[in-house]
Amino acid sequence: MELPKDPMMLFSLINMKLRDFYPSLDALCEDLNVSKEEIVNQLKEAGFEYNAEMNKFW
Repeated sequence: MELPKDPMMLFSLINMKLRDFYPSLDALCEDLNVSKEEIVNQLKEAGFEYNAEMNKFW
């Protein structure tokens, strides 16, 4: 899957998928064959961090 380059679009897409389809970021990354490290780093640069307990970036 091609991830959006815009951090706000990525934030929105990942949180929607986590909310509606996946129990964890690991499950999302494995299923979509995307790099967890890339997602975490890109969103961290934009000021977001992943909360595993809430299963979302905030």
